[in-house]
Amino acid sequence: MPKLTFAMNVTVDGYIAAPGDDLGWSGGEGPDSSPGDELFQWWSDRVAATGLSLYGRKLWEEMSSHWPTADEQPGATPAVIEFARRWRDMPKVVSSSTIDQVGWNTRLVTGDAVTEITRLKAADAGPMDVGGATLAGAAMRAGLIDEYVLVTHPVLVGGGTPFFAAMDSWVNLRLVETRTFPGGVVLTRYETR
Repeated sequence: MPKLTFAMNVTVDGYIAAPGDDLGWSGGEGPDSSPGDELFQWWSDRVAATGLSLYGRKLWEEMSSHWPTADEQPGATPAVIEFARRWRDMPKVVSSSTIDQVGWNTRLVTGDAVTEITRLKAADAGPMDVGGATLAGAAMRAGLIDEYVLVTHPVLVGGGTPFFAAMDSWVNLRLVETRTFPGGVVLTRYETR
């Protein structure tokens, strides 16, 4: 059965987006913005190693508004070009009842997201990532997430969209990796036990 991972940039106080869905604290997009090349390359390599990425609507809209053509923009760096191509090529599933079409190697699912994630895990689609607070929260509550990766940025935003959803019971974790990136960004990776 493939591993399902929830990996996101997160603030020290536990948010993946500040109030108003503001992501400015994460340094923007591309390797020329803080926290720099090393972290951007880590995310790019992660996309290359992912067999299937599962998106909720909001994160899908954020990603699909930029990455499909990022490699065609004036001044696109080699790292941005590589990431954009990797992102377009990676198979994706978007779970939404409010949009009616997707593109870029993506399939839309309008039914129950937990049922679809369970089916995909049983089909062994390879390593899978889940992104977006609502979709990841549903997968958390269903006990479907095998690994949590927090890329913690040294900032407090005081509110917004939390990384972790309200849970019905405890989930015991085992720390499997820590890594520090320039600018004080710390990656922690946990497996469920």
